[in-house]
Amino acid sequence: MTAVPSALRSSVRMCGSEEPCWGLSAPGPTLLLSLLLSAAPSGLLGEETRQVSLEVSPDWPVPHLLHIRAVGTNSTLHYVWSSLGPPAVLLVATNTPNSTLSIDWVRLLSSEPDGGLMVLPKDSIQFSSALVFTRLFEFDSTNTSDTAEKPPGKPYTPYSLANFSWSNITDSLDPATLSATFQGHPTHDPTRAFANGSLALRVQAFSRTSRPAQPPRLLHTADTCQLEVALVGASPRGNGSLFGLEVATVGQGPDCPSAQKRYSIDDEYTPAIFQMDQLLWGPLPSGFAQWRPVAFSQKQGGRDSAMHCQASPLYPTLAYLLPKSPIIQGFFGSRNNFCVFNLTFGASTGPGYWDQQYLSWSMVLGMGSPPVDALSPLVLSIMVVALGAPGLMMLAGGLFLLLGHKRHSEYQPIN
Repeated sequence: MTAVPSALRSSVRMCGSEEPCWGLSAPGPTLLLSLLLSAAPSGLLGEETRQVSLEVSPDWPVPHLLHIRAVGTNSTLHYVWSSLGPPAVLLVATNTPNSTLSIDWVRLLSSEPDGGLMVLPKDSIQFSSALVFTRLFEFDSTNTSDTAEKPPGKPYTPYSLANFSWSNITDSLDPATLSATFQGHPTHDPTRAFANGSLALRVQAFSRTSRPAQPPRLLHTADTCQLEVALVGASPRGNGSLFGLEVATVGQGPDCPSAQKRYSIDDEYTPAIFQMDQLLWGPLPSGFAQWRPVAFSQKQGGRDSAMHCQASPLYPTLAYLLPKSPIIQGFFGSRNNFCVFNLTFGASTGPGYWDQQYLSWSMVLGMGSPPVDALSPLVLSIMVVALGAPGLMMLAGGLFLLLGHKRHSEYQPIN
């Protein structure tokens, strides 16, 4: 990946304490030119469409598994979302438009689910990995003065998402928008924190390149699907509670995915420089996850409700320390290499979950090359004017000097 110019790094700042900066002053010509060159390849790739289907088969005894199948000309992408155990998603890319998902439910729901879930034919698989959402964290930040402190306050006992009760996925399945929602609450809730609240994971697939209407308006393609995590109505255990999410990844090799920060021009709101966090599972093209380091404390997300999202470095962990996911073990077997990272939303100052007891955060998962923000005609025209005006001024100045010198040389003194 191309290194980020130093001028770009210096232009990225935070507004307030931890609030992301949405709009910045006009960057210099060198910065604009470098960003234009970095964004240009996305316009050369063209737009690929896929035939996308969502399936919750009637013969599946447990309606907590969603299969997204995206068929292209020479490939098929499989996203298998499940709330069996902790919420998890399996990503599989094949080099044939005819690959299928095969499930042995008796084996998958047993104590030894190895081999209970397969994508066939096996020799068509080009890439496979997974994400598992294991725990919901809560911290008391009322006495925290250092916003960079880790953890960001006194931790409460985390909620294990493997111990949540999840709704029937068929109740929220919407073929028109290619979306479905897993909604859950703890099965054991002695404090009744979730008496009127829930944690929702809304999954949406796409058949072509577009951008959602709601912030952070992550760019997606036919090779991606989006996850929106929303915590709504749950009673916090402190007046200044911050929440976080533990995410585990699994892959074929011993190394953790590489975590990267990427900067680009995104003019969905105003011409500005934005940061994108992403995970890459291997050399491109492979699999990736992308998100902006921002969450929202209101349903209608905007600048006033934007909270900083802090991601920790990835670190390897042992499989027995994580709750078991049947679909992960069913596909990969019991010997897996797991890496974990944590996401923390908000800070002790600024917008927070306590505003309206609401928190949402989005990420895009995909296979292939991650989508790259392109420049709109508005920004391109601004750049042409900004970069062309100095040249016109220099040309005008040169002509003025040339004509002035000519007039001076034609002057004849009268003696």
